[in-house]
Amino acid sequence: MKLAQLLSIYPQLKWGEHYNQEVTSVVDDSRKVIPGSVFVAVRGFNVDGHNYLSSAIANGAIALILEDDTQVPKLFMGAVVKVVDSRKALNQIASKYFGEPAKELFCIGITGTNGKTSTSYLIEEIFKEYGWLSGVMGTIDHHVGSNSWKTNLTTPGVLELHRRLKEFVSLNARAAIFEVSSHALSQQRVDSIPFRVGIFTNLTRDHLDYHKNLEEYFLAKQTLFKELPLRQSNRNFVAIINTDDDYGKRLEIADGIKLITFGKKQADLSFKILKESFEGVEFQLNTPRGEETFSIPLPGEHNVYNSVAAIGAALVAGASLETCKKALKKFNGVPGRLQKVANDKGVHVFVDYAHTDQALETVLKALRKIGESLSGNYQMITVFGCGGDRDSGKRPLMMNAAKQYSDVVFLTSDNPRTEDPMKIINDALKVVSPQELDHNVFVEPDRSLAIARAIHSAQSGDVVLIAGKGHEDYQLIGQDKIHFSDIEVVKEIFKNA
Repeated sequence: MKLAQLLSIYPQLKWGEHYNQEVTSVVDDSRKVIPGSVFVAVRGFNVDGHNYLSSAIANGAIALILEDDTQVPKLFMGAVVKVVDSRKALNQIASKYFGEPAKELFCIGITGTNGKTSTSYLIEEIFKEYGWLSGVMGTIDHHVGSNSWKTNLTTPGVLELHRRLKEFVSLNARAAIFEVSSHALSQQRVDSIPFRVGIFTNLTRDHLDYHKNLEEYFLAKQTLFKELPLRQSNRNFVAIINTDDDYGKRLEIADGIKLITFGKKQADLSFKILKESFEGVEFQLNTPRGEETFSIPLPGEHNVYNSVAAIGAALVAGASLETCKKALKKFNGVPGRLQKVANDKGVHVFVDYAHTDQALETVLKALRKIGESLSGNYQMITVFGCGGDRDSGKRPLMMNAAKQYSDVVFLTSDNPRTEDPMKIINDALKVVSPQELDHNVFVEPDRSLAIARAIHSAQSGDVVLIAGKGHEDYQLIGQDKIHFSDIEVVKEIFKNA
């Protein structure tokens, strides 16, 4: 694409040379500039791109998009575009540069504290049954069909996002399913995505190391449903909201868009659980299209909520209830989301990503409910830790949740990052009494040993939950990223038992 073609949306630009030159890349990091690049100077939370204009020019930028042109060197001969909002401009330019791939896809955005990943995989499974190939962008990875890419963010940066969407289109995807984080919404990373469906799963305390308070966190989530459709004049947007959640009840949506509610009662999609086991759930769902009974090979009421949200999105796309039923019955689960680890000892071992107090409580309550319905003679054993360099206020809350719903707790490390692991552990221990310590709450900073102690203490019929890391195959200790997988550790323990 030639520079003049790319920048044609900006009549206010100051033309210099290069207008007939091919653009080699669009970047917002001066270190990534190569000859022929367009550099967008974004005012970040820690770095201001305007301070690196000279560096971008020296590296070969042929055009600058910025909010303040007073720092542009007088000898610069390329194009200069002065805009009100560089973030908005980055969205526009990235979308245009990669050929506006989002317009060719049925885009679904899922936001909320818990359930985003599971819901995205459930939608993907239904769409597969429906005959649609889907691209998924989320916490675990980016993938479409057998093609996958690693990721470090729940929602990628603007440039990576549009590059990936272009790859989805080139691989013949019909839909794109996004996990949309509060960070991405507050940083306007998805502002140029014409979502057809937005899903709100729930909201509990999280990311208060980034947001000032829970209300700010909620308002960031609400952006997907209230501000984004208005910014895009998107009247095709359908909001699917969990109205059993207190924040879901409060959530405001843009005027003129369609609302579908889901929950146990008084909702457009209302469900009733019929049977539960460690192997899955059977539930009845009432919808405007009729009533149907579903079976999912996933334990826990929270997975019913995720499934109903996925069904809602599929119905908007045109899938039938029968298609949804067939797909969910054969669903293989989600890596690290209540993933059961098979063993010949009769112990029910689950690995889950729960890393907030509410997520931990939800998973433990689900497992306890099933355990008590099957047999009262069992122990609930939990292994968990708290992440370093994150909201320290949730550490004692996580311990309270673990204590309340577990018979035995092993407190360990979980990505301490640059914090002292024992400081993190001591923060969680603030709500543990001397009588509980070494009686039903045990401290083992070495995560491998903590998992081993938990499994060795379990008898046939007991339930062991290893929470916090889920699908992750690494530990972040200091500045080092060390290979570590809860699932691999568990399998090795049973292999050597």
